[in-house]
Amino acid sequence: MRDPLPPPAPPASPSAGALLAANWPILLGLALLALVPTVASALDNPFYIRLFTRAVIFAMVAVSLNFVLGFGGLVSLMHASLFGVGAYVVAILAHHDYESTTLFGFAGADDLAISIPLAILASALVAGLSGLVSLRTSGSYFIMITLAFNQMLYYFFVALQQYGGEDGLQILGNLHFAGLQITQRVTFFYVTLGVLAVLLLLFARLVQSRFGVILRATAQNERRVVALGVPPLRYKLAAFVISGAVAGLAGALWATGQGFVSPSDLSWVRSGDYVVMAVLGGMARVWGPVFGALLFVLLEAFLPSWTDFWQLPFGLVVILIVVFLRGGLVDLLGSGTSGKGERT
Repeated sequence: MRDPLPPPAPPASPSAGALLAANWPILLGLALLALVPTVASALDNPFYIRLFTRAVIFAMVAVSLNFVLGFGGLVSLMHASLFGVGAYVVAILAHHDYESTTLFGFAGADDLAISIPLAILASALVAGLSGLVSLRTSGSYFIMITLAFNQMLYYFFVALQQYGGEDGLQILGNLHFAGLQITQRVTFFYVTLGVLAVLLLLFARLVQSRFGVILRATAQNERRVVALGVPPLRYKLAAFVISGAVAGLAGALWATGQGFVSPSDLSWVRSGDYVVMAVLGGMARVWGPVFGALLFVLLEAFLPSWTDFWQLPFGLVVILIVVFLRGGLVDLLGSGTSGKGERT
């Protein structure tokens, strides 16, 4: 029996000029986002800082989802629950620290240097366990199983009356990161923006790596990948765990910034919102969902001030983008790809 053929080698690394030409929209976008506190201060309206902090955190989840959706072909409807697990880990640890009580014999923690890694680990563990079941299916079956897992976790946190149940849990302690106060509005915005930039870089490297090549090949034709002797489940599971861990990180930052978590953060509707963000921005680019998240949050924030029936124009915008910009907003920015183009 012949040895299985090796998987295709990753494409050659593009030049710095090619990278700049392909990714200038996100570089410009991050630069403009960095000006938000300055503009908000000039307008004497700190609401904009809070609004764009929300958009940046949602962008992290959308980017993590797009890693398995746009590059792995996996339509997950449980990323809101993975986000919520990370948020609740930070909130519950802070709650026990404030109340001076223990959790499974361990003291609580208001130090984010402790709670954020635990939040990431918890979300990755949930993603791994659910992925072992859901990734053995595909298509609509995968969608339904991830939706079922999302609802299981949603009702699990609703049932936790000790932590507020359906009313949610307020963080009363003073959260800090190894003694550093990062929860001040402007400081926290730049922290989240920096985390998003690092995540974009890491996902871009992952997509261009051998791991990313196999993941994309699995999405396009899993049978051929199997024929080459590569176990696709292993790669899909690893991608799902990575995606879930990043969603948990975003949830931890959400709890830190909001000072409050609620089961509504785990709603399947929010999972659908993340899918919409990824599709709106464009799944062909790692950074496409960032623009989708920004547009989604801005429309959600300002349309209600124009009409009580804001969902109607919101839906029309989504329909128009899907119909006329098949590649999402990245097509509008001139950075989309054809059906056979390279996706980065």
